[in-house]
Amino acid sequence: MLAKRLPISPIDFPILFLTLALLAFGLIMVLSAGAVLGFNSTQNSYFYVLQQLKWVCIGCALAVVVIKLPYSFWRRFAGLGVLVSVLLLIAVIFTGAGIAAKGSARWIQFAGIKIQPSEITKLTLVLFYAHILDRYPIKKGKDWRVPLGILLPLTGVILALVYKQPDLGTAMVLALTSAVMLLQTEIPTWWFAAAVPAFGVPLMYFIHGYQWQRILVWLDPWKYASDIGYQITNAEIAFGSGGLFGVGLGRSLQKYGFLPENHTDMIFAMVGEELGLWGTFFLIALFVALYARAFYVIRECPDRFGRLLGFGLTSSLAIQTAINLSVVTGVLPVTGITLPLISYGGSSLVITLIELGLILNVTRYCRKSQSNSHDLSKASV
Repeated sequence: MLAKRLPISPIDFPILFLTLALLAFGLIMVLSAGAVLGFNSTQNSYFYVLQQLKWVCIGCALAVVVIKLPYSFWRRFAGLGVLVSVLLLIAVIFTGAGIAAKGSARWIQFAGIKIQPSEITKLTLVLFYAHILDRYPIKKGKDWRVPLGILLPLTGVILALVYKQPDLGTAMVLALTSAVMLLQTEIPTWWFAAAVPAFGVPLMYFIHGYQWQRILVWLDPWKYASDIGYQITNAEIAFGSGGLFGVGLGRSLQKYGFLPENHTDMIFAMVGEELGLWGTFFLIALFVALYARAFYVIRECPDRFGRLLGFGLTSSLAIQTAINLSVVTGVLPVTGITLPLISYGGSSLVITLIELGLILNVTRYCRKSQSNSHDLSKASV
């Protein structure tokens, strides 16, 4: 049994190195982007980076715990985890426990700590999908009835709850991650093509007024530059000001009250302003290398559950990264979603580190990671 199988290699060090490099990059950018806001609100320019460093320590500690135990151990919590996530999402919306900020009720507070249930759901939903798709493999004929009969209603409930907050960005990440994981089965591809209009057209009816405004801004941001297009146009100004090499680390002008959410959702624009085009390319290269390495190693996992788990977690992070970068650069309409490992935010950062801990856990059982370790030892000799 997998539970008795010992790891065949240490963790994959390229993934670990790339994760630490992105963490360091993020801390530097939070220090720079949050300095002015931190001083204005708390008289401490280091407030946000110190908070971020606290969450880094907590996330890394939890990631170590996740790495130490076999990933098969966490499978037993798949059902409980997704149930707790649903209950927390319900509590945020329909009880007085939810904390609203900037028009969205996305947080809930326990023991003085604010958590974002939708971030937890990104992890638990992937874990549950991996469990069900492994237990009920879809290979041919009518095999799809049981797994889809379980997964689709659950996914629909979760997406509805997250969208109700409202949090369209996270709902997009969850929907796309679910679709990508289902694509790993033998479900006909045309099902997915049919699902887009089947679910997308009715969704148009439920789009909130401010979301229609964001679509209008996306089509012509400078027409609304002084109003609803203020954020995205100032992001474009930041990129334009940075040019090829940037204005210099810590020398941004946009952080002086011009670009909203410059240390959270819009932090990539700060990278463009301070470090220029080459800085943005370097950051994107780190992300591409991290996800490519994870996909490359995880495909050699000896069991289906591990492959599905690693693939789902990596896909979720890659999708979130792609959406954030697309939003900040104007490719997609503005939606509130963080850049993994870079943006300021406790819940997002901790869950991201736990997800990467699980990915590293899976790599301990992969032959590609083992061969990489042998190559490193030979090179050192």
